[in-house]
Amino acid sequence: MNKIKLNINQLSQDQRPRERLINNGPSALTDAELLAILIGSGNVDETAVQLMQRVLADCNNSLKKLGTLTYKELLTPQNPTTNTRRYKGLGPAKIVSILAACELGRRRSKEETTQHPAIHSATDLFNHYKHLGELPHEEFHALLMNQACHILSDITVSKGGITQTTVDIRIILREALISRATIIAFCHNHPSGQTIPSIDDDKLTDKFNKACRLMNIKLLDHIIVGAQNFYSYHEAGKL
Repeated sequence: MNKIKLNINQLSQDQRPRERLINNGPSALTDAELLAILIGSGNVDETAVQLMQRVLADCNNSLKKLGTLTYKELLTPQNPTTNTRRYKGLGPAKIVSILAACELGRRRSKEETTQHPAIHSATDLFNHYKHLGELPHEEFHALLMNQACHILSDITVSKGGITQTTVDIRIILREALISRATIIAFCHNHPSGQTIPSIDDDKLTDKFNKACRLMNIKLLDHIIVGAQNFYSYHEAGKL
C-alpha cells in the first residue's frame, strides 16, 4: 500500500512550522523545521520538513557542515546520466535561500565574537564586573574564555547574603568543559566595600587554582570588587 504524504497545510496547526514559530518562537523548532520555512515546499513524495531532514541527515545533522556546501554541490544531479537530482524539489531558488541563511548565521557568529571584549588584565576584569560593587549582597561569577581571552560565557555561580556566598568548583569546571574554555577568571564582591581577601577567599582561590591546573585550564585571575576598587590575586602574586 502506498504511503500517503500529507501537505503541510493539511497538518494540524500545532504541527505546522510557521504557526509553531509564531506561537512558540523560533527556538521551539528543529533545524529541519526552520529550514523548511525557508524553502516553503517539498516534493510529491516529501513535505518540506521531510526533505530538509534528509538533507541534514546527509550532513550528519550538522548545520555547520551544511553551511560548507556550495550551490553546485546541492544542485548537481546525483546521477548525471539520468539527470536525477540529489534532492528532488530542491531547486535553485530554494538552494539560494538555504545558502543565504547559512551565511547570515556565519556573519552573526563572527559579529558576536568581535563584540566580546578581550580580558587580558585585572583592570579589564574589574571594568567588566565593577557593577558588582554596588550590590548589597555577595555574588560570585566565573568568566569562561577561549585561547584569545574572548568571553565565551559569563556565569553567575551563586548569590549569597551580606558576608558570604556558596561556590561549587565542580559546577564551574563542568560549564568550562562544555564551553571548551581554556581560560577562566573569577570575581566576587564584598558588600562591605573592603577588598581585603578573607582566609576563606584565600582557601577558595587556592582550591580553584589546583582544580584548573588539573583540568589544564588557565586561571587568569580572581578579583574581589569593592565600592570603588578591587583586589587582584594575580597582581598580588598569589597565582
